[in-house]
Amino acid sequence: MRPAHAPATAARGGLALYELYRAASRAAAPAVLLWRRLRGLEHPSRWPERLGRPSAARPRPGSPLVWFHAVSLGEGMAALPVVRHCARLHPGLPILLTTTTLSAFEVMKDLLPDAVMYQFAPLDCPDAIESFIGYWKPSLILLMESELWPNLIMSAAEKGIAVALLNARMSLKSFNRWSVHLGLPLVSLMLSKLSLVIPLSTIQAVRFQLLHTPPYKIHFAGDLKYAVGDVETGEKELNTIKDLQEQFNDRPIWMAASIHKGEEEVILRVHHELIKTHPSLLLILVPRHPRDSKDISLALKKQKFNFVLRSTKEVVSSNTRVYVVDTLGELRMLYKVTPIAVVGGSFLPSLAGHNFSEAAAAGCAVLTGPHVGHFYHMLVELWQINPLAVKQLTGEVELLEALKEMLGDSKALEARQKAAKDSYSIMSDGVVNRVWNLVSMFAVDSQQKRGIVD
Repeated sequence: MRPAHAPATAARGGLALYELYRAASRAAAPAVLLWRRLRGLEHPSRWPERLGRPSAARPRPGSPLVWFHAVSLGEGMAALPVVRHCARLHPGLPILLTTTTLSAFEVMKDLLPDAVMYQFAPLDCPDAIESFIGYWKPSLILLMESELWPNLIMSAAEKGIAVALLNARMSLKSFNRWSVHLGLPLVSLMLSKLSLVIPLSTIQAVRFQLLHTPPYKIHFAGDLKYAVGDVETGEKELNTIKDLQEQFNDRPIWMAASIHKGEEEVILRVHHELIKTHPSLLLILVPRHPRDSKDISLALKKQKFNFVLRSTKEVVSSNTRVYVVDTLGELRMLYKVTPIAVVGGSFLPSLAGHNFSEAAAAGCAVLTGPHVGHFYHMLVELWQINPLAVKQLTGEVELLEALKEMLGDSKALEARQKAAKDSYSIMSDGVVNRVWNLVSMFAVDSQQKRGIVD
């Protein structure tokens, strides 16, 4: 039986560790930012935002403001349906979205509603956080997925600002790191300051409880990444889809999406074999990081593949065998021009998968490799609705056989396309409403949130 003073002792331990983290993060921040700038990881002119220095005016000073924070593009896209939902329900409410990466900035800035402001997130050091919160004065902070930053969460708690963690997840590696003697008091302290945790799966809920998140703060609503495919298609995107369809000219097509360095070797070997029986076959190859396109181009030249880079705007001809998409933010659109989507980040042991619900939403036959990380829960949920919704492969040999089957049997292909789309529709139904209803419930109970919800 735990001693009565154990919680107080743990809290003191967490505060002591937080003070150490606070001092260390303050000392390290200048070097961290300089290193990131030298590596080209920061925006050349907007990097001061990372120090909490705003580049936009705070609208309606004194009014409530909702701050959404997502680290990168995937998390930002998962937040987008909630951001849009919030903006529709509460016109005039100032909404701010922050992300950390340049890729997220390049894509998200063009997808946000006009009323939503964008800034780069402050580094988690005391001075940057205090400057940022002091200027924007958020009434509610909604963090996405695994964004547990001590200075941000503790500063918000000290100021009475409610903080929620949406689509909450924690990798096994992070869970093990936080579970150790030095990590547990600090993470327990942080999690105790949250007003709401919405985990994306039961496994994730268990991990958060084991790290001492109060059970009454954990509520289920579904995985927001199912809602990514519901983002409306704009006129510009529709025109791009029509243009590509004309270029592809009804050729057989398959797409390899979010391909990481090293995976292209698997994809190109498979494509080389498929061309032997399907000579007009076109591969749309989308690297996870556009910077990898240079190495992919060299590999294609070496293997004598006729290819086109999307960034050159060169037209795809009947001789083109590979279409390399070396641009950002077009994956969702590209899923709408291919019947088959192989989702990468899953064919090497060091990787942990990517969101395949976007491909399912577009009506693609969806395939993925053996290494899917926390997306395994999504795989199981879709399988429970229809086992044909996503085909998981053990590796290169099964990938080749699966593609041969789909390219050679139109009924089998159509069955997988329908299964994916129908399963996605069932899983995505109402998830944004459920998330926002939970946010509204805990926001109503907080005096700082008056005026945010009806």
